[in-house]
Amino acid sequence: MTRKRAMALSTIALAATFLIAPTVQGATLVVANKTDNTVDLVDLTAGKSFATLPTGFRPHEVAVSPDGTLAVISNYGDRDQPGSTLTVINLEKVAVVSTVDLGKHTRPHGLAWISDTQLAVTTEGSAHLLVVSPQSGSIDKEIETGQKVSHMVAVTPDGKRAFVANIGSGSVTAVDLEAGTKLRDIKTGEGAEGIAVTPDGREVWVGNRADDTLTIFDPETLEVRENVACKGFPIRVAPTPDGKKMLVSAAESGEVVVIDTKQRQEIFRRQLDLSTAADAGTRLFGDRFGKSPVPVGLVVAPDGSSAWVAATQADAVVVIATAGLRVQGILEAGKEPDGMALSPVTVRPSTD
Repeated sequence: MTRKRAMALSTIALAATFLIAPTVQGATLVVANKTDNTVDLVDLTAGKSFATLPTGFRPHEVAVSPDGTLAVISNYGDRDQPGSTLTVINLEKVAVVSTVDLGKHTRPHGLAWISDTQLAVTTEGSAHLLVVSPQSGSIDKEIETGQKVSHMVAVTPDGKRAFVANIGSGSVTAVDLEAGTKLRDIKTGEGAEGIAVTPDGREVWVGNRADDTLTIFDPETLEVRENVACKGFPIRVAPTPDGKKMLVSAAESGEVVVIDTKQRQEIFRRQLDLSTAADAGTRLFGDRFGKSPVPVGLVVAPDGSSAWVAATQADAVVVIATAGLRVQGILEAGKEPDGMALSPVTVRPSTD
């Protein structure tokens, strides 16, 4: 990346697992750096950032539009200075093109595209799910969750339903996006946070971080099907494109976990052997998880062969193979990387 930041990596980890990182031709990984108030555009062919752009205060999540040309970043803020904006970046122009003001809806966090032009946005401060048109800057719908700490959101493939994970309530709020109404709350487990809809749209998976469980429920009937044990503070979940595996980042234990979605059981887990940054204790998680690099953000490659994991306390993005979770490379990041999203288009800074 553009900054030279020392990262102390375990000699054992390097010797045992550090391989040549795979390339994704024509793809760009957008990484939000919470403490730097920036995003990096990482060229996955070169394995490094080619541009760093400013965001609002304390960016947390990133969502790339279906055509890959726009990236939207939620500027969450902090306890003393709550955010209330979204940063919109044109990836082809490599430039911030607008800032969306959400007004009373503070602490925006989870993001998920509903269509080519509309985005679902959670706002913890107002306990809402918003439907926003980033290009015009308009708020098209405002749906109250009535729950505590409405954090992450996932949308069905047809864009008709959204599911909001509520950390403070240990629940998921189901929303009818067409009608703009709340359906009901589904009790999952304490600390419900990471959430994903399977690629076929038939299941919703939720990581209950405080309970060390994953809840699986039906997106149509909203009935819980099963709870699966997953120790280590499961904070994000992401399916492989074929839906056969669910990857989980475990923040407290510093691991990445693979779950067989059919068998409902853990296949493998890998420790991310990274040293924490010198100032890690001053960040969002502080010293809560000791020496864990605190993996959070999680993105799976389009072919399902690899994934990227943001180690927020180590200022690094780890590239792993989904088969066996071998570490394939490490990308340098800004301070406290978290939310990430992948753009399929080739983007390069202008030479004009």
